[in-house]
Amino acid sequence: MADFRSDRKWPEYRQWCDRFYFAVDADFPNELIPGDCGLILADRFGADIIREAPEHRLDAARRRAVTLRFARCAAVRFHAVNDPEFEL
Repeated sequence: MADFRSDRKWPEYRQWCDRFYFAVDADFPNELIPGDCGLILADRFGADIIREAPEHRLDAARRRAVTLRFARCAAVRFHAVNDPEFEL
């Protein structure tokens, strides 16, 4: 809960996703999670979506940029695993 209360930058994360969820354990007070965010209740065995997040679709240019960034990161990591002499 301390991490949740101290993190004031989470609203900025919404611009990078279609839906925004918080995942918490059963002891977390759910009323602290903003109503316009999704809620996932999780433990070490699994998770359930308690409240769906509203959809805020990324625009095409941002979606493309995020996808390319993810792909490049994955390619670099894959290369590093397969070539021990590869340096980032």
